Parts: sequence; C-alpha cells; structure tokens
Amino acid sequence: MGDDSASNDANAPAASTPAHPQPAHPHPAAAGEGGHVKAGKWGLIIGAIGVVFGDIGTSPLYALREAIDHARGGVGGDLAVIGVVSLAFWALMIVVTFKYVFFLMRADNKGEGGTLALMALAQHAVGRRSAFIFILGVVGAALFYGDGIITPAISVLSAIEGVKDAPGVGGRLDPFIVPVSAGILIALFLIQSRGTAKLARFFGPITAVWFLSLGLLGLYHIFDDISILRALSPHYGVQLLINDGFLGFIILGSVFLAVTGAEALYADMGHFGKGPIRIGWLYFVLPCLTLNYLGQGALILDNPEASENPFWSMVPEMIYWPMLGLATAATVIASQAVITGAFSVTQQAVQLGLLPRIDIRNTSETQAGQIFVPAVNSLLMVGVLVLLFTFQSSHNLTAAYGVAVTGTMLVNTLMAYSVITKKWKWPLWAVAGTLIPFGFIDTVFLTSNLLKIPDGAWMPLVLGAALVLLMWTWVRGTQILTTKTRKDSLPLVDLIEMLKARPPHRAPGTAIFLTSDPDVAPVALMHNLKHNKVLHEKNIILTVRTTERPRVPDDQRISMEPISDDFKKLTISYGFMEQPNVPKALGLCRKQGLKFDIMSTSFFLGRRSVIATATRGMPLWQDKLFIFLTRNAANPTDFFHIPPGRVVELGAQVAV
Repeated sequence: MGDDSASNDANAPAASTPAHPQPAHPHPAAAGEGGHVKAGKWGLIIGAIGVVFGDIGTSPLYALREAIDHARGGVGGDLAVIGVVSLAFWALMIVVTFKYVFFLMRADNKGEGGTLALMALAQHAVGRRSAFIFILGVVGAALFYGDGIITPAISVLSAIEGVKDAPGVGGRLDPFIVPVSAGILIALFLIQSRGTAKLARFFGPITAVWFLSLGLLGLYHIFDDISILRALSPHYGVQLLINDGFLGFIILGSVFLAVTGAEALYADMGHFGKGPIRIGWLYFVLPCLTLNYLGQGALILDNPEASENPFWSMVPEMIYWPMLGLATAATVIASQAVITGAFSVTQQAVQLGLLPRIDIRNTSETQAGQIFVPAVNSLLMVGVLVLLFTFQSSHNLTAAYGVAVTGTMLVNTLMAYSVITKKWKWPLWAVAGTLIPFGFIDTVFLTSNLLKIPDGAWMPLVLGAALVLLMWTWVRGTQILTTKTRKDSLPLVDLIEMLKARPPHRAPGTAIFLTSDPDVAPVALMHNLKHNKVLHEKNIILTVRTTERPRVPDDQRISMEPISDDFKKLTISYGFMEQPNVPKALGLCRKQGLKFDIMSTSFFLGRRSVIATATRGMPLWQDKLFIFLTRNAANPTDFFHIPPGRVVELGAQVAV
C-alpha cells in the first residue's frame, strides 16, 4: 500500500493510488516547541500540554452543563448530578486513559500516530490493499474536517459567553458575544499564513496555567458538598443510565463532550513521543479535569441554580475577568491546534493520492511541520463563520459536536483489529476482550450522538459525506486514467529496442521524464520523439513514490536502476508526512554515480487533457467532477519544487 508514484502528467495526483488518511489532529504546531531532539523531557511535556490537550481542556466550559441539563429531565435530584459527573469521569478513564493512552498509543507507525498512520500499519499488517481498511481511512479523514470546523466555533464561543455572568455587566455585552467571537476567529485564520512557530512556544505554558486553574477551582468547590466524591464510583453512572432508560442514552451524547479531543493523544505521538504525552495526561491533565468536574458537581449539589452555567459559576468575582481572558486564550490555542491539524491531514491526503495536488507552503525554514494550506484555511474560516452565525450559541453548537469525533474513534478501533491480530499476533480471546468493549462503547457514544441529527449533527455528516465523495471520485478517476494510459502506452523496454533499431537524432544534456508508471514509455517521451524527433544523451525515467512510512531517511531516498546505456530508472521515495522536493533529492544521486547540473537538465511532464464520456468508467456527473479537480490541481512544477525554466510540458487528450 502507498507505493504509488508521482504522476507523469500535470493533472494526476502526487501518488496515483491512495493509502491512508489521518484524521484527528496531527497538530504541526507542536514543532514550535523546539522539536524532539533538543527539547528536554519537561519541554516536551509542556509542549504536549499546550498542543495535544488543548481541545479536551476546553470541554469543562460546556460538557457538564449540557449533560446535567438533559439529566434533570429524568430522575433529577442528586443522582442526576452525581451520575453525570460519574459518567464524565469514567468516560475520561475508559476512552482516553485505557483506550488511547494504554492501548492505541502502542500501535505507532515509526513513532507516528493517528488514523493515517494506523491505516498504513493495518494495510502493512494485512500484506495487501484492503478495500475495507481503505474505506475506513477515507471516512476517518473526512470526519476530521467536520470536527475541525466545529471545534474553533464552539471553543471560542463558549469562552466569550462567560461575559453573560461577568460581574458588573448585567447582560449589556450579550449582543457582542457572536461578533467578538467571529473577530477572534477571523484574526486567527488571517495569521496562519505567517506561521505559528513563534506563537507555539507560548501554547504550553498558557495551557498549563489553564489546567492548573481548572484543578484549583475544582478543588476549592469540592468542599461545597464533599459527597460529590461518590461520583468516582461507576455505580452512580450506571444507576443513572438504568433509571433514566432512553433518556440516559441521550445523556451519553452530552457526556461524550468531556472526551472530545481524546484522539489528539494518539495523533500527536510523532511530535512529542509516547512518554511526554502519557506523563502529561496521567499526572497533570487528568487530575485537573477530574477535580474540575467534581467541583462543578459539588457546586450544583450545593446550589442547583448553578447548573445553568456551572463552570462560570465556579469563578470568584475577583478573578473573573482574568479567568475569562485565560479561557479565551486556551480556546484560541485549541482552535489553532485543530487548524494546523487540518493542514497536516490535507498534506498527507495529497501525498497519498486521496486529494488533488494543492498549494502547500512552508512557513518555517527550520521546522518541517510548519505548513500553511491557503485553500483549506479559507474553507475552514468560511465554515466556522457560517456555523457561528447559524447556531449563535455554544449550547446550540453542542448538538452538532461529537458525531465526527465518535466516528473517528470507532474507525480507529476497527482498524486496530488488523494490527493486533496480524502484527502483534494476539490470541483471539485477548483481541475480543480488548476490542469488543472499546467497540461497544464507541458505538454507544456514536449512536447517542446520532440522535442529535435533527438539532445540528447532520452538519458534520453532510460535510463528511461530501468529502468522501470528493476523495472517492479522485481515487476512482485516477485509477481509470492510469489503467487507460497503461493500455494505450508502449512498454519502455520495447521502445528502447525500437530506438536501437532506428536511432533518432541525439541532443546534448540530460532529460528527466516524470512518470507514475516506470514500466511504460512516458507520454512526454513519446511526444518528444514524435514531434521533435530527438533523444537526449542521458534519459532518466523518474518516479516519485509515497511509502507507508511517515518519513524516509535520506540514505533510502534514492533508488536507481540502469535499463540501457541511454536510460536509467530513478525512484525517489517520500513518507506520507513529507513534502516532495525533487531537486534536493536529485542532489543525493551523486553518491550513486549520477552527476548532472540541474540547470542544464530538462524536465519533461506530460499534461493530459481529460474529457468526459458517458459510455465507460464513472457516471458522467462524476467524470465532470474529476475533470474539475484535475483542472484545479496545483501545478506539478511548484508541487515538486522543479525550476520552472527547466520544464517542458507536452500534452495529450484522454477520455475517462
């Protein structure tokens, strides 16, 4: 899986057959923390707290409020409060601690985590291209974007809504909540093109102060009603679900808000390593979140009116405004992590052939993870603002939240099956004992969130379905195009024999022909011979390949195979988290005896003009969508960083 090449024409994808998408928050902002090697252990832990836990750290602003609001419609009384806090605590323990921290973080792909890495690992474990695993990966990638749009909107809005209960305001600022939130989010999206490496160094300390504040506020209010400590027993959560029946099932959808962002622990392994993430969670983030939820519960037991907005009811007047500022900063950091995660997922999807080539820019000369994707940034900003002005409040937005995250979590559980059975060789009883409980819990949370479809959960599902359609159209169209090209092409060895029999005129210098299929004569080579009637002295058939690994070391980057005196096959390999740079890679060829001056080398690209046909392949409307995608793909010259003055494009028309 993933061994597919960069295209031989300007319209095809960077990797002609896709491999594995990665949803869930890959947050390259982490690179701003100083990187793996130089940063000490504490630096990595603080960095992880800032980036990995930003999303889950904003959940106390709204999670308990929504869950208790539903629970009050059932059995009510103290059980409604204690039961909800118990469910929130055990959701953190089972979903985050047991599933992600102790189990899934073991399933790393050369140190990388997330759905993309897990899919690659699963495909490798199976030893073939599994359509089921591939579909799971595409769905996971699509769902991530739904989460990526909702998280900034609900996080920032829930913080700014704190002005409703601010001392001395009396509701006068309520009309400004949505416009101010919109202004903050617009500013956040506008600074993305400048890069966030400098800002990222402050993420960890600010978020650490935020979690410390959560813990201290919770600890202070636990003594409002110490009986809240009963919530640490799962008995009360189970009792609430049994007593409330179907309503208890609905409550679970709101309780799940407490663990949104959990998948970031797994996805961010490659940036911080397992150790710092596990230490940060077990010894700092989990205790702070637990104390805060217990404190909110105790406050509500002591003062039932506080249930309308328990988090802000906890905050003393004298520190209310500083806490509001800190909450806003924390939600902006959480939003930043999701945005940069969307950039990273897009880069990987392009590399794996799930999406057309797209303009991806580096915003840091020293940090490889610092990238900016203008098209994705614009679409996210529009999506976030539409959500903000459509739903108007964090209470309304919670209905749309959760479906994308629960879907991603279920995808991760299903794909883990192939890894633990084929790669880890676990016995069946151990597989069943691990995955069945996790799968059951994921399914229960997902179906509970699906009940919110009429209230707004349809939004991430519609967006996800549209992205799945887009990815499938690109993948299928690319496969059809590749098959047709191979059928209509001449095998390279046959062409070489023909050239020996009838030698053409020879031109001085080196010609490099980019192709996705090194076994057939590239379109550009055939056109050069047909129209220009010349063959260069040296001819290199170049294939850029995307591997199943996140990154490829330089000593494994280049593979060369002589075909004849005039032709060589050259393969450049990249990981699915790397950006191709052909000239830089060609510099490594000197070690293998291939020396040439790139400024006297001609790069030949075949540009295929695709036309739709109703008689073969995909339906006509899908053909037209594929053609639209090919026409809007980024220029391969820019994508592969080839000097524009050295490129020759030769075209052909192909029907799909």
